[in-house]
Amino acid sequence: MPTKLNRRSFLQNTTLASAALILPNISTATTESPNPQIHKYPKKDKLRIGFIGVGLRGQNHVEAALLRDDCEVAAIADPNPGMVAECLKMISEKGRKKPDLYEKGDYDYLRLLKDKDIDAVVIATPWEWHTQQCVAAMQAGKYVGTEVCGGFSLDECWQLVNTHEATGSHLMFMENVCYRRDVMAVMQMVREGLFGELIHLEGGYEHDLRGVKFNDGKTPYDSGAEFGEKGYSEAKWRTKHSVHRNGDLYPTHGVGPVAMMTNINRGNRFLYLTSMASKSRGLHDYVVKHPQGGPNHPSAQVNFNLGDKVTTILKTSNGETVMLSHDTNLARPYSLAFRVQGTRGIWMDLNKSLMLEGVTKPHRWEEAKSWLEKYDHPLWKKYGSDAKAAGHGGMDFFVFHHFVESAKRNQAPQLDVYDAATWLAITPLSEASIATGSTPQAFPDFTRGRWTERKPDFAFGEEY
Repeated sequence: MPTKLNRRSFLQNTTLASAALILPNISTATTESPNPQIHKYPKKDKLRIGFIGVGLRGQNHVEAALLRDDCEVAAIADPNPGMVAECLKMISEKGRKKPDLYEKGDYDYLRLLKDKDIDAVVIATPWEWHTQQCVAAMQAGKYVGTEVCGGFSLDECWQLVNTHEATGSHLMFMENVCYRRDVMAVMQMVREGLFGELIHLEGGYEHDLRGVKFNDGKTPYDSGAEFGEKGYSEAKWRTKHSVHRNGDLYPTHGVGPVAMMTNINRGNRFLYLTSMASKSRGLHDYVVKHPQGGPNHPSAQVNFNLGDKVTTILKTSNGETVMLSHDTNLARPYSLAFRVQGTRGIWMDLNKSLMLEGVTKPHRWEEAKSWLEKYDHPLWKKYGSDAKAAGHGGMDFFVFHHFVESAKRNQAPQLDVYDAATWLAITPLSEASIATGSTPQAFPDFTRGRWTERKPDFAFGEEY
């Protein structure tokens, strides 16, 4: 869905001066408890879901719905006939009823939102569409699940919060990495104090996406040097962000789990960040050396603005530091680069090892496997067999399961609109910091001070 709207310069909405001018609307909805108890609301037996965006990621969510008896794929909206056809094939093979189709252009999703029989929507469109679609869906009274990305402006982040508070409609930020098995086990260890008091955490998105950013669809994930109109799937839109922007464009896989461990928006908050970007060489080098590219290929003439390595440091009100990295333009193995370090020990994702003072051998790494098994989260113990059929190592099952069960009860999700706004804000704040010589950028308090009263609620016990 290519956007028809011209974006303002990110500096207009990411500097501290402009942030101070944003006047959020306050409604009576703000008096509702931010952490409703599970089973507070009458439970729907079946959820009728509309899917806005059924590209490759959207199809993952449709597949998750088709695996459940309590979900109906009621409607899909996408202007790409090829992706719609793939989605319909999947639905037909499962023997499910054909959904209503909304494929007449970029804005046909608005007709879907008018269907009063649709209970919830899942949004998995190109990044620049997320905010306007989330806002429209909440205004239509739908329970909203949205795919992750980085934000474009602080104003958009406030739009999400303001709309939720004005309408009472809930939004879940569908960050699946919060449910990664090892991450949840480490979170259990954090909660039991094995690492002592937390001092420093790290996470990131370190993923060689060159074959995604340049792809003509002939051989998925490693074909050609094309992007934009000649590109396939994400190459049609995602690469353009690497051309025009320079910041942490995709922060939430890294920040989500560490935000849950440090209770961000629940007794803790991010105060400010500072970011720095390296030079940009990886994408140009890839095009020049690709068999279907070369130094004379049109893509080789493009000036890519995104630094190959973007590093961001965040400071919390409780004194922890968090380092995030964004690294998608270089040859490298995949890693989310998690690190959890406290006064009594450390765990690192990259070497799959830990050290616990007074428990493991001092000054030496110990393989973390047995510890992760010992502290396996109750949710994984309960639903691990169900998660085997889901994508991304089972994480997709848990994030979709929580979305469905929360929507059936019409209750606030544990990854809520305040988390969405806070994590999305990292991108425009990092862009502003880099553009102004790595100057610190203050975080807005999207909870309006309620972070001091909100209690940690993510994945305590065997929910649902």
